[in-house]
Amino acid sequence: MVIVGLTGSIGMGKSTAAERFRAHGIAVFDADAQVHELYRGKAAPLIEKAFPGTTSGGVVDRGKLGQLLLADSSRFAQLEAIVHPLVREAEREFLKAQAQGGAKFAVLEIPLLFETGADQLVDVVVVVSTTAAIQAKRVLERPGMTAEKLQEILSRQMPDEEKRNAADYVVDTGLSLSQSGAEIDSIVRQLKGRTGEAYHRHWS
Repeated sequence: MVIVGLTGSIGMGKSTAAERFRAHGIAVFDADAQVHELYRGKAAPLIEKAFPGTTSGGVVDRGKLGQLLLADSSRFAQLEAIVHPLVREAEREFLKAQAQGGAKFAVLEIPLLFETGADQLVDVVVVVSTTAAIQAKRVLERPGMTAEKLQEILSRQMPDEEKRNAADYVVDTGLSLSQSGAEIDSIVRQLKGRTGEAYHRHWS
């Protein structure tokens, strides 16, 4: 089984790229979605203990937590120490299920792939990217997003140029959907017949 690490900075088009992989019948693990689930379950009491007053009814209040972290960004490491191991555990279960089902490919969609060292745990890295102007336009259209929040998020992410340089494949999402989709189709074709090693080395 070939494990593909799909990543890119905020607003670069990871979700759209993930859907294209799914269209090929390839299962995708969405790390962001997993974090949302953990905030509603297993991680909530741990976060409340570390960050009192940031949960309500056993669910993390992302607004309150975000305000606290925006005021003191040094505490991101504390949050990541709680969340990242739980996400990694879920990734392992996902990959195990895919391997047992005989899947030829599996995709891990991880925003902080390089930042968490997960690029060392996959066979292939695909980075989605576009211009800084397009990225900012997309992100600032999101509800509640501000230029200040965007800069804070970008400050915690590896620069786009570095990600592009470290990638096995780069997908330009500033093009039309059909063009960027065709790039992913090409990647899938190129990976067919390849034997993956990451699962047995790091996950099984």
